Amino acid sequence: MKAFLLAKREWKSAVDSPVAYVLLALLPAVSAAFFFVMGPFFDRGVATLRDFFGLLPWLFVMVIPAITMRAWAEERRSGTEELLMTYPMRLRDLVLGKFLGAWGLLAASLFFTAGIPLTVASLGDLDWGPVVGGYLGAMLMGAAAISFGLFLSASTRNQVVAWLISAVGLMTWNMLDFAATAEATPPALGRWLLAADFDEHFFAFARGVVDFRDVVFYLSVTVFFLCLNGLTFEHRRAS
Repeated sequence: MKAFLLAKREWKSAVDSPVAYVLLALLPAVSAAFFFVMGPFFDRGVATLRDFFGLLPWLFVMVIPAITMRAWAEERRSGTEELLMTYPMRLRDLVLGKFLGAWGLLAASLFFTAGIPLTVASLGDLDWGPVVGGYLGAMLMGAAAISFGLFLSASTRNQVVAWLISAVGLMTWNMLDFAATAEATPPALGRWLLAADFDEHFFAFARGVVDFRDVVFYLSVTVFFLCLNGLTFEHRRAS
């Protein structure tokens, strides 16, 4: 599949960049620091990763925009976007290739957090069901967030702007539950906001429950923004 060729190009470019190594270390280091040092793990005396997975939606607010901000914005700034469009690939392969490249980088970063559950398991009787469910949910949530970030990266030439609007967008998406439970929010609107809240769909995974509705939510968001990404280029190509 041609999309994998572009994804391979993205992975090689990431490996050649020191920024990628910072990103690969950032998520494991920050999550471990919050979980073991700043969090109540040792005070509770319970072998669970609930607090770790509770941190991920908020850590993704910082990490995923950093992964996606260069993807298209740098291509536009450097003028290589036009060259990329001349490749013998369909537009959907280009969009999917960029997505797989970024998603692979996130998967690698999550892989390096494996030391956290292994450490917890060495200290107590860890239930691995929620761990597997949590990582599955993190990959699905990450896919949705990456597709959102790539769409915004395709809409600007400036990497900093791409990071900023992606981070603000994801943070707002994670905070819809606060608006949903506000006293001034009508019940019908509150239910809609909860259904659209980003991290609300993740908590079941962290409990080891794979709900089909949550899977559909994240896949729908992913497909929607990947399609918008493609339409952005179709519009730019036609103009």
